[in-house]
Amino acid sequence: MVQRWGIGQSGISLGFGAYFLWGLFPLYFKLLSRSGAFEVVAYRITCCLLFCVLVVALTRGWRQIGEVLHNRRAVVILAGAGLLVSLNWTLYVWGVNNGHAIDASLGYFINPLMSAALGVVLLGEKMRRAQWVAFAISALAVVVLVVGYGSVPWVALGLASTFALYGLMKKKVGAGVPALPGLAIETSAATPFALGYLIYLGVVGANTVHLDGYAAVIALAGPVTAIPLLLFASASAKVPLSTMGILQYVCPILQFLIAWLIFGEQMPPARWLGFAIIWVAVAIFVVDALVHSRQVIVKQADEVDAEAELVGR
Repeated sequence: MVQRWGIGQSGISLGFGAYFLWGLFPLYFKLLSRSGAFEVVAYRITCCLLFCVLVVALTRGWRQIGEVLHNRRAVVILAGAGLLVSLNWTLYVWGVNNGHAIDASLGYFINPLMSAALGVVLLGEKMRRAQWVAFAISALAVVVLVVGYGSVPWVALGLASTFALYGLMKKKVGAGVPALPGLAIETSAATPFALGYLIYLGVVGANTVHLDGYAAVIALAGPVTAIPLLLFASASAKVPLSTMGILQYVCPILQFLIAWLIFGEQMPPARWLGFAIIWVAVAIFVVDALVHSRQVIVKQADEVDAEAELVGR
C-alpha cells in the first residue's frame, strides 16, 4: 500500500524557519530607519551578492552558476526578476520605516490570491470555484479598506503585485535553476544600479553608513536575505505545495503582530473589518487548497495501488 500522508518533518521545519525569519523582517529593517529605503536596498543587494559569492565559493558551486549562464533565456528572466524584486524590497523597507508595516503584512496576505489571478490572466490557468470566491472576497476587503480608512492601501497592493509578478517570472525559469545560483544572478543584475546609487550618495555626502556598528548591522542584509530563501528552496523540495501554502501565512501573521503590538500602528474599526474579510478569504483559499491536494494525492495513490495489483496478478 502506498504511503498517502507522509510529510517530512525536516521539510516542515525548514519551511517554517523560512517564513518565520521573513516574518521577523520588520524588526531588522526598523534598525535601519536612519537610512532611506533606496540606500538600504542598495546595500541589501550588494551584500546579498557578496554573501552568495561566498557561499558558492565555499560549496564549490561555480559549475551550477556556469550551467545557468549558458541558458540565455533563464539569465534574461532572472535579470528581470532581480530588478522586480528590488522594487519589492524598496517598497517593503519604505513601508516598514514609514508607519505602514501593517499594510505590508496585508500585502503578503493578498499575494497568494493575486498570484492565482495572474495565473489565470497570463498563463491561462483555471481557478476553482472556491478560489474565485476567495479572490472576490479579498477584492471586497480592499474596497472596505479604501472606503472606511480613507485611502488606497497602495503599499499592500504594490507588494502583492510585485511579488506575484516576481513569482511568475521565477516560474517561467522553472525548477531547473537552483535557489543560490538564481539569487546570485538576480542580485548581479541589480548590483550595478545599487553600486551606482551608493557612489552617488558618497559623492554628494548623503550616505548614512559609516565605519561603525551600524555598518555591521546593514552588512547583515546579505545573509538576512539569502538564508530564508535557501531554507525555502530546501523545504519546497520536501514538502507538498499545499503545506507550503499554509506555512506561508506564518510570515504576514508575524508581521501584522509586530506592527500592531510592537510598533504600535493603529488599527481603527474599518481596518479591523478589512483585515477580517481578508482572513475569511485566506481561510477559504487554504481549505480549498487542502481539499484539492488531498483529492489529488488519493487519486494518485489509488492509481499506483491499482497498477501494483495488476502487476501482482
